[in-house]
Amino acid sequence: MLNAKVVKLPENAHQHEHEHHQVVIGLQGHSGLAGDGWGVDLGTRRACLVPTATRHDFFGNDANHVLVIDLDARAPALSNPLHSEYDRLAPLFDRPLHLDMDERLQCLIHLCASELNQAPDNLSLHNHFAAGIMHCLSSRLVGDQASRKKRHCFNVETIRHYVRKNLHRKITIRELAAESCLSVSRFHEIFREMTGISPHQYIIQARLERATDLMVQSRSSLADISFRTGFSSQGALTNAMKKHRGVTPSALRKRDSQSVMV
Repeated sequence: MLNAKVVKLPENAHQHEHEHHQVVIGLQGHSGLAGDGWGVDLGTRRACLVPTATRHDFFGNDANHVLVIDLDARAPALSNPLHSEYDRLAPLFDRPLHLDMDERLQCLIHLCASELNQAPDNLSLHNHFAAGIMHCLSSRLVGDQASRKKRHCFNVETIRHYVRKNLHRKITIRELAAESCLSVSRFHEIFREMTGISPHQYIIQARLERATDLMVQSRSSLADISFRTGFSSQGALTNAMKKHRGVTPSALRKRDSQSVMV
């Protein structure tokens, strides 16, 4: 069994379970599903995947409509590990879960729902639409899982070591992303999420911290320190110190020498 239909969930919560897997996708209004230890507000942007024999409540407001796809849990693609689609589809129903749909998937869902309403008796059409939607959901869930895996493997300390090792030259965000095996945009997003600052801000901070250490701990010229910490000139170092630390290099050295004398 693999079919799709547009239905309206009752305003008063009902509870049931069924001997097939089910996907419920919000189309309009507010609706939701809830079971033991889980709950999903569908709205118009979410899909909920419910495994067979999972007892759950279902409900919605007066304006709600949802797209429901029923799948036979005994179908080879969901029950036979030797089936070519098993690894892709069977894990979708290991437990109740939900997916936030992107704009393209929302457009596809609404198009399918409209066509299903126009041809309620065309079972072949229902079957093909349901299969197509399932594969789209699977692709996005696999993508989400891969993204979470990359996030889990992302090592901030590795990036910090790389930056410290290469402070003397220009460091691009592209090369930092390559070190993490991520796209530039994804690297930027995860780095900010894990550190609270952007990669560019971190590089500036690392340069200034090293420059400050050299000013305090050595008698190297500011020109030499600028070169060793990746600033284009002594003036660029001075401007960065004033902007981010509120002090000039000469004032910093003077303050440090006075503290040593005291």
